[in-house]
Amino acid sequence: LAYLLYKMIFLTALPMFWIMISASRGGHWGAWMPSSISAFEGTCVSIPCRFDFPDELRPAVVHGVWYFNSPYPKNYPPVVFKSRTQVVHESFQGRSRLLGDLGLRNCTLLLSTLSPELGGKYYFRGDLGGYNQYTFSEHSVLDIINTPNIVVPPEVVAGKEVEVSCMVPDNCPELRPELTWLGHEGLGEPSVLGRLREDEGTWVQVSLLHFVPTREVNGHRLGCQAAFPNTTLQFEGYASLDVKYPPVIVEMNSSVEAIEGTHVSLVCVADSNPLPLLTWMREGTVLREAVAESLYLELEEVTPAEDGVYACLAENSYGQENRTVELSVMYAPWKPTVNGTMTAMEGETVSILCSTQSKPDPILTIFKEKQILATVIYESELQLELPAVTPEDDGEYLCVAENQYGQRTTAFNVSVEFAPMILLESHCAAARDTVQCLCVVKSNPEPSVAFELPSRNVTVNETEREFVYSERTGLLLTSILTLRGQAQAPPHVICTSRNPYGTKSLELPFQGAHRLMWAKIGPVGAVVAFAILIAIVCYITQTRRKKNVTESPSFSAGDNPHVLYSSDFRISGAPEKYESERRVGSERRLLGLRAEPPELDLSYSHSDLGKRPTKDSYTLTEELAEYAEIRVK
Repeated sequence: LAYLLYKMIFLTALPMFWIMISASRGGHWGAWMPSSISAFEGTCVSIPCRFDFPDELRPAVVHGVWYFNSPYPKNYPPVVFKSRTQVVHESFQGRSRLLGDLGLRNCTLLLSTLSPELGGKYYFRGDLGGYNQYTFSEHSVLDIINTPNIVVPPEVVAGKEVEVSCMVPDNCPELRPELTWLGHEGLGEPSVLGRLREDEGTWVQVSLLHFVPTREVNGHRLGCQAAFPNTTLQFEGYASLDVKYPPVIVEMNSSVEAIEGTHVSLVCVADSNPLPLLTWMREGTVLREAVAESLYLELEEVTPAEDGVYACLAENSYGQENRTVELSVMYAPWKPTVNGTMTAMEGETVSILCSTQSKPDPILTIFKEKQILATVIYESELQLELPAVTPEDDGEYLCVAENQYGQRTTAFNVSVEFAPMILLESHCAAARDTVQCLCVVKSNPEPSVAFELPSRNVTVNETEREFVYSERTGLLLTSILTLRGQAQAPPHVICTSRNPYGTKSLELPFQGAHRLMWAKIGPVGAVVAFAILIAIVCYITQTRRKKNVTESPSFSAGDNPHVLYSSDFRISGAPEKYESERRVGSERRLLGLRAEPPELDLSYSHSDLGKRPTKDSYTLTEELAEYAEIRVK
């Protein structure tokens, strides 16, 4: 690269070198002038020019002509300057003059009071007399400007020192420019290099500004002013600083809280030059990316699974930056899960763990029959310890988890296993010719129940559905033994209950034993009592009729017989019988007996179970005869 650069400089400088040698020695037609030159509008410009011709011509006087935009006279180009006649185009009248000495082969031209229409190509033609005239192909292009040239390096990077220069043409010998920086406050102090000669012989005025740019000065307008003393001429030029710098995330969500099922929008805005590549990520997974100043991440109907930390990465060729935001998805507790021992023997310790998941953490409570047994606040687990469990600890429990977004409940059962217990409400009762025995057992697991009648040498268990009816409710097992037949005395009944943990027996107490004698009468007694009641009513009616007759005028008051009213009439045993039947019926309803319970006839021995009597002890005729005898008495 250095070799090529050296070769290019050499080849460019070689023609100029030969022109200069030729001009000093003479020998052929040739000219030298800058290919381009610039000047501010309203000022002047000096176009340096040298030319040469063959030595053998030896002219007495050398003349020259400057043409504008064309080198050929036949095209009648505008004459800028002509040494023979001083006749010029109207555009150049009073504006052009020759500064060089044509005899010394110097053709330098001065143009003053420049205006935009004077910008263009300028050609010189040598006139040595006769046919010795020559238009040189070399020419100079004049550029009329009105702004200084600010030169900024092609790459300005934040944090690295940079040099910015302001360059203006200084080719007017009559007016010299003075340079001033505009908008450089905070950047640095300028330094003026002064007037510099360019390669083609033109001159420039240069001022330099050194500073270390920051991201804040990106896009800043930096200006340079060229002023000409003792005139009103001032020219200003501006350049915007294009400062390259790595990304900086300037806007991003702080921690975000959202309710499950709602919409969430996360935004990331970065400042960088050039534009950054923005990327949204979660746990190393790219969710969205784009080359832009800002990037949104839209989350529709967020779920607890989307709870977590999200990262925004901004990067370009000059660096990178990343920031994170935490998304908290608030949701109601999940249905609690219950782990632990659900079945235990009486006296053992039961440990129950109830856990759930929610955000924020819930209030956990364990209930049993609306009574709070344990609770914790803002924790996801609750441990319940039941030391030395008893049958009262058996039953259904509720684990309730709640926060401000909802409530969930899980029901679970604790089963306490224990030996049977026969409750005190167990007893026997009589109803007419029926005896029913109630045995209520509390046990877990479910026990077996048997009724034993020692006086009859009979044992009836619950599998004999004909005589025993059983029903279980929770931990209670209710068994009813129904006995039907003539019983001279209340039977002794023993209830025995057993399960894998033990056996319990109890002789059932008998309620209402003095009423058994009336239970023997049964349906026949009821018929007799009804017949007696009818006879009493008839008797009272006849007595009242007789009373009415004796009170008539044909009978004397003293002959009236004594009237016996129904309230004074009693049949021995009948009222007690009716009262007994009423009470027995009430007791049967209290015992919850079936309308037609199975029965066991006790008028026979255990070997004759199942046989029925063919005839009642009393007949209707006998009952009526007894009634008649009572009436006579």
